Amino acid sequence: MRLRALLDTDALGLRLLGGEDELDRSVRGVMTTDLRDPSRYLSGGELVLTGLAWRRDASDSEPFVRILVGAGVAGLAAGEAELGTVPDDLVQACLQHRLPLFAVDETVAFATITEHVVRQVSGERAGDLAAVVDRHRRLMTSGPAGGGPEVVLDLLTSDLDLRAWVLSPTGRQIAGAGKPLAGHVGASLAGQHLAATRTGRRGPHRAEVAGTTYSLFPIRNNGRGAVPAPPHEVRESVLSDWLLAVEADAGDWPAARLDLLQGVTQLIAVERDRRDAARTVRRRLAQELLELVQAGAAPAEIAARLRVAAPVLLPGLGTAPHWQVVVARVEWAGEEADLAGGRVAQALLEEILVDPAVTGPDSADRIAVAHTGGEAVALVPLPAVAPAPAPGGTSGADVASGDRDGEARDSTLHADALLAAVRDPLSAGLADDGRLTLGVSAAVHSAEGLRGALEEARHARRVAAARPGRVCAAGHHELASHVLLLPFVPDDVRRAFTARLLDPLRDYDRRHRAELIETLEAFLDCDGSWTRCAARLHLHVNTLRYRVGRIEQLTGRDLSRLEDKLDFFLALRMS
Repeated sequence: MRLRALLDTDALGLRLLGGEDELDRSVRGVMTTDLRDPSRYLSGGELVLTGLAWRRDASDSEPFVRILVGAGVAGLAAGEAELGTVPDDLVQACLQHRLPLFAVDETVAFATITEHVVRQVSGERAGDLAAVVDRHRRLMTSGPAGGGPEVVLDLLTSDLDLRAWVLSPTGRQIAGAGKPLAGHVGASLAGQHLAATRTGRRGPHRAEVAGTTYSLFPIRNNGRGAVPAPPHEVRESVLSDWLLAVEADAGDWPAARLDLLQGVTQLIAVERDRRDAARTVRRRLAQELLELVQAGAAPAEIAARLRVAAPVLLPGLGTAPHWQVVVARVEWAGEEADLAGGRVAQALLEEILVDPAVTGPDSADRIAVAHTGGEAVALVPLPAVAPAPAPGGTSGADVASGDRDGEARDSTLHADALLAAVRDPLSAGLADDGRLTLGVSAAVHSAEGLRGALEEARHARRVAAARPGRVCAAGHHELASHVLLLPFVPDDVRRAFTARLLDPLRDYDRRHRAELIETLEAFLDCDGSWTRCAARLHLHVNTLRYRVGRIEQLTGRDLSRLEDKLDFFLALRMS
């Protein structure tokens, strides 16, 4: 298509600011960027869309335009949403270098222009292929009922005989056509893609797994509203980008087919934008909670926010869940952590916390992740798991109450398990200059324990950071009880340890007046002697055994084990 054809479509909202004599240039594609130097992603003939986030002052415009002209782009379209108008220095730079310049009205989304150009370019090059792209566009823009990326991939298979899958940076299958990709194959492809991208090579990348050749196309999220990637690039953006894996060798493909696949990746990027936008509410909830916890807000205020968050994260649960806190940090050699690092850690943590066994919507749709500085913090709800039935004589009311009091042992997160499936591909993406460290707290049962859980997760992450390796994790189980006596451990971590063991008992005592805390203290003081403890408390031994059984049930500990007795002893002394 010609540049001048863009001015004939009123829906695109384009106004020509300069370069009228150059409007017969051919447009071969479209790219959205806010990089100061996007040359590595340009092949020539593109219409470049920019939100102007790269511009700090007037001196930045001429170098940016010079880079675009050197890459052979057809024209530049600048959005007015950021600055209100296109600055004069950019207009003069485009006139100087004879680069056609358009202004994009703030009411027009870059995605609208992208879809129009992809459709028109494909139509002029190959009518049959353009029909495929147009069907893709119409089906994807019809919303979830249209099938999303799956429909695009099905059409690639039926119309072009290409098997393809959309993968996350860890190799998790997001969408696919036909037979699912094996988990180890997806992880291997993601690792090869990340490693190739880190070298600066332009895609598609050729990969081979078990004798089968694949071509890997990046799906970049550089549209309007996206977080602008810093000039030092790839190192951060690659860890959150999706990729399109096609079972074919694209090395001998004609230019028309390569352009078509690039257009398909841009259409899938629209779906990625849509999914990211859906996470906004959960991220905002997490940010508000994180700020309250860090500011030392009253537990009642935090509890009120948790009650608001629970229906969003676990719709239909019916009861307040337990919570775990996960902290992640991405660090690069020789650089201080910054807000961009926090956003990368946020996207990575959302991906890591997805349960690969869950079908349908991502389980990350029930996870709230915030970021502060270079650190990401996830608040993960865990539905309470009913404990085993109590000994004989327990009433139905007691059993029902046990459903609420039982610790969510079956669904708690474990640090090593979180990283087991993603360690290899992420290590490839971090290469030799990046690190990901992750810490996991124990489950907490009330707002009072949330601050301690946050500090516990942060302390566990510091433990992970002391270990060798590109991707490391540590959990609360590795913070052995005797470590809590060391002076460098924060007070909040000690409080979290105490709350994790004693809060379930305190809550139960408040509701049932069962005197479990008093029973525990007496049992430990009597060195675990049933007869002496029963005599001290004026109880029958069977009643004492029932109470101790309830303590073990609520805490998941075994009072016949020395280690658990010691933990309870320390918790009672520190409470």
